[in-house]
Amino acid sequence: MAKQRSETEQQIAELLRTAKTSLHMNVAFLTRLDGTTQHLEVVESSIPGLFREGFAQDQQDSLCQAILDGELPPVMPDLRHYPAAMAKPAARMPRIRSFVSVPVRLSDGTLYGSFCAAGLTSDPELGRRDQALMEVLASAASMLLEPGLLERARATEIETRLEAVVASGGPVVLLQPIVELASGRRIGAEALSRFPAEWAKAPDVCFAEAHSVSKGHLLELLALERAATSLEVARGYVAMNVSPATLLLPECTDLLERLPLDRVLLELSEHDQVEDYEALGAVLRPLRARGLRLAIDDVGAGFSSLRHIVLTSPDILKLDRSMVDGVAADPVLRTLVKALVDFAHGCGAKLVAEGIETAEDASALLQLEVDYGQGWHFGRPVSADALDPAPVRSVPVPTGHGGPVRPAARSASAGWGGPWPGRRRRAGGGAGLGAVVPVTGTLAR
Repeated sequence: MAKQRSETEQQIAELLRTAKTSLHMNVAFLTRLDGTTQHLEVVESSIPGLFREGFAQDQQDSLCQAILDGELPPVMPDLRHYPAAMAKPAARMPRIRSFVSVPVRLSDGTLYGSFCAAGLTSDPELGRRDQALMEVLASAASMLLEPGLLERARATEIETRLEAVVASGGPVVLLQPIVELASGRRIGAEALSRFPAEWAKAPDVCFAEAHSVSKGHLLELLALERAATSLEVARGYVAMNVSPATLLLPECTDLLERLPLDRVLLELSEHDQVEDYEALGAVLRPLRARGLRLAIDDVGAGFSSLRHIVLTSPDILKLDRSMVDGVAADPVLRTLVKALVDFAHGCGAKLVAEGIETAEDASALLQLEVDYGQGWHFGRPVSADALDPAPVRSVPVPTGHGGPVRPAARSASAGWGGPWPGRRRRAGGGAGLGAVVPVTGTLAR
């Protein structure tokens, strides 16, 4: 049974039909030349079964390679006039007698293969004009092929990079302190993922790339596993970021159920679209009933935050750093932050400001009644065993929640400290990773 052609292959087949019809040939085909082998990738033939898509032969035995090497001309009205052509397998089977072949080159000059038309009879009328038509059609085929080739090359490069990280157990996870602004005490920390420096990519970018090659869920889960190990060392609670899609996986639920949930703050990014809030609530309800706290990350940087907040009833709202940086000197930002403080407190939630880098901004946020803070002003991300063992104060359990994911009963043992979400922009995490969010992403970015 013939394989289903892709949209690009169907478009190339149209070009080949044009070539076959215009040159009055029996077959037209696109080949890929990989340096050793010629592959027939798309074939349009009037003789079913004689020319097959997927057929491969030694590249050096092909008429196409002989033409590329200059041993034969690109247009041969009668192969019997060219001894070098008659020595090739194609002159015997399928007994080709007329042939036109032009190279298919990508925009950077790289040779992809050849665009060919062949006849089982000679054709003395074949000439330069036919070659010119084939060159135009080959150029069009190149433009159709290139986007897919670039995407495959991109995916291969990403997969190759990720192999080593996955094999080592996932990204490195660091913790960044979260403090109570009123006292300066550390109440928790956020797990942030770090990737090899030579990648020169933020964690959120790395997670997004992983998702683009179907490795994102695995990378998030590995990051969560590593973030979970920090609970054995760090005091207070640990904030872990996760994407809604990964959270819905049974593997993620199984992982979370093994943790001391009263010390876990799970962050969902506001940027990540939730397809099914009912399913999300079904996963979160039993976990929150056991003490898990829920945070909405990146508040103020997205477009659907109000709906996200209303439908998840979070314990913590995390102010995006775009709302925090420079707040001390910006009256508009102060007004926006104050409105979000009133909104959060009115919903029974606490507010964490991310990306605090100056004492002035920290003071302004305290005056605006923001509850907790995180950023370089309070400490950079470090390994769990290097985290300052400062006294940890429990985060008061918010009251008055009523969203669809609200636990039936709140645990009074909230000895977790402060929110500790993985920030995408800090380490580059992508949309909604899990508990081990690097300085860039959600859950594990």
